[in-house]
Amino acid sequence: MAKASNIKTTTAAQRFRAFFTTRDFIFHDGRDLKRFSIAGRTQALLAGVATVTVLFSAYGVAQAAVGAIAISGVTGTPASPEAQVARMREQVEKMQADVTAAKEAARLQAARVEQHQALISATLTGKGDRKVIEQPLPGASQRTSAVANEVLAPLKRVEARQIALAGKARAAGEARYQQTASELRRLGLSPERYVKVPAMGGPYEPVDNDNASGSDASAEAADAQFRALFVTWKKLDMLEQTVISIPSMQPVDKLTFTSNFGVRSDPFRGTAAMHAGVDIPGALGTPIYATADGVISHAGRQGGYGNLVQINHGRGIETRYGHLSKILVADNTRVKRGQLIGLMGSTGRSTGSHLHYEVRVDGKAVNPIPFLQTGEYLASVQDRVAGGVGGPATNK
Repeated sequence: MAKASNIKTTTAAQRFRAFFTTRDFIFHDGRDLKRFSIAGRTQALLAGVATVTVLFSAYGVAQAAVGAIAISGVTGTPASPEAQVARMREQVEKMQADVTAAKEAARLQAARVEQHQALISATLTGKGDRKVIEQPLPGASQRTSAVANEVLAPLKRVEARQIALAGKARAAGEARYQQTASELRRLGLSPERYVKVPAMGGPYEPVDNDNASGSDASAEAADAQFRALFVTWKKLDMLEQTVISIPSMQPVDKLTFTSNFGVRSDPFRGTAAMHAGVDIPGALGTPIYATADGVISHAGRQGGYGNLVQINHGRGIETRYGHLSKILVADNTRVKRGQLIGLMGSTGRSTGSHLHYEVRVDGKAVNPIPFLQTGEYLASVQDRVAGGVGGPATNK
């Protein structure tokens, strides 16, 4: 066995020496022929250097090929086209979700801004859509993103200006409420009877300022400001809806009195008697007008009143127009302030052509003269208040 191995080694060495033998080379430099020799050992050394160089080059090429294959996805690594497409799909879906969330956030914020604007306008002008103002306020979107923040930025700036205006609107609303309440008290009416503050409540939970973010604190401050404004508007709206029911104009063009409200000498018996209204003289056929919006609760003959028109104005307020020569309205029809309802006469218990005019609150006769002297303020409120035409509000 050892002898065979030695023979193979000797044979390989002999082949190596036979391959790398001394070789002569002839080189022509253009003028002369030159001859030189390269020994076998030198050839072997150069061959070894060339072999090492080729190996290193092959390694570099192999590494580059592996990288190219990885990029191309032939090996099925995470950088494959399928993986890249999957990642792109995830990015697109995330962008779509961000856009959808931004649209929803913008819708909610726009609804809040619109409702706030309607509330401010209604408080300042007395006009507004109650359905918009009283609908539940949508909450702000909890999801935030760069897209949502960019979309909401203009609406946030508008809301910031609204917050500043809300305080001024509330002050103006409170001032108008006090003026209207004063007018009602002058007529002997209690504003508190007609105004009920919106019910609000719940356990007290203070805000943790250390943990609350700036945006959360700002949103809470805005909500508090508009809740306070809503209460002011609601009180003012209820009071001004009451004003619609208040007789605030003259029932005839020319106003004089032949008999006032209160105890007087009865014209037929000559004894003291309670007079529940005022007597306003005029020619037969003088036009008689409704002094406030309402519904005709009686139009016909009634005892000493003769031909009587009775109007229910709501809120427990009614007016009566007696001794008419002609009635121009029918039961259960709606009338507007200033509408012609009859003609002056002398029917019933009457000594001559005149109008017996009464104002009653909860069925009890009150002095009509303060209602005939309300001036322009209550009339302007009645003209301004939305929905103030066409009948009484619900009694409360």
